[in-house]
Amino acid sequence: MDGLAGVVSPEAWGSLVSAGVPRTYEPGSTVLRQGDTATHVLLLLAGRVRVSRVAADGTVLVLAVRGPGELLGEMAVLGDDDRSATVTAIDRCETRSIPAARFVGLVRSLGLEGELLRHAMRRIREGEELRAELAALPAGQRIAHALMRLGVPLTDARVSVDVGLDQTELGQATGLSRSTVAAELARLREQGLIVTARRRIVVTDVRALRELAGG
Repeated sequence: MDGLAGVVSPEAWGSLVSAGVPRTYEPGSTVLRQGDTATHVLLLLAGRVRVSRVAADGTVLVLAVRGPGELLGEMAVLGDDDRSATVTAIDRCETRSIPAARFVGLVRSLGLEGELLRHAMRRIREGEELRAELAALPAGQRIAHALMRLGVPLTDARVSVDVGLDQTELGQATGLSRSTVAAELARLREQGLIVTARRRIVVTDVRALRELAGG
């Protein structure tokens, strides 16, 4: 698994899972909502979620796609703040829900403060990289970077990967108009790097896409 499950011990992750109450979310359903009080955290065991934020001017920005092993909502709980983003199920998601106070107690008893801090720092760096990407890259490279960043996982060049976003959502992840996204995806299709269907973008050549993205 990726996310927090990939950096803490299997015993610690198992303790967190055991402490949670099962919750299932169907595709398209809201898992966590921006602005809500942080009453609990969620451990994502199966499925993928989309993380997005609405700015003050109403602009929607897709921040990330998370997969199994991720911890959701912990930053608001640990910071005693409201939810800063909305999390939406892409697939059918299996989770474990832990009340906020119990989660904080478990973090202390399991000695996970350091791992959670490093996890939070990675999320902050991810946000900084996103802002740099939106500011500096041309449209084609921005699309390639976004597909690499949002694909869960885009690690094996031998397999096809369903990114889990449609063209509108990819535009929200890149700051590009729908027409620009459509044009850039058409170029990627012509190069054999992706295939698209209704509300689906599938990467078919991860290695070539990585080269196009510049890394």
